[in-house]
Amino acid sequence: MAIKTSFLIYQSQYIMNTSLRLILFWAPRILSIILILFLSMFALDVFTESQDFWTLLGALLIHLTPSFILIIAVILAWKWEWIGAVIFLGAGLLYLFTTLQRMDWVLFISGPLIIVGILYLLGWIWRENIRAEVNKGVYREQ
Repeated sequence: MAIKTSFLIYQSQYIMNTSLRLILFWAPRILSIILILFLSMFALDVFTESQDFWTLLGALLIHLTPSFILIIAVILAWKWEWIGAVIFLGAGLLYLFTTLQRMDWVLFISGPLIIVGILYLLGWIWRENIRAEVNKGVYREQ
């Protein structure tokens, strides 16, 4: 069993080239930042109401709370990918199950959350392989 496992690890190191390592490292980070910006745009609807400054500020902060949580998740996931996987997958599944009656919302909000969570999960699973060249300080094609 140990021989088979070590063979698979040895084989996967040659399959995963530098481009794939870079994609698996940067894709969840960049997509999560884009997703946070996208979700933050929905908070701008508070300015359509004519209210005083403090009411608008409170409403804006409430609308931006999910974005703040995801920003913290990205900061933590930059080093520990499993945190990003848990938070983004959890948020995507939570949104999916709470808004099943609106599949268009699920597609545009829950879908990207789940995709980013899966990318963080893959980055965590293959962490040693992805960061092997980063730890050396050099990216070279093998």
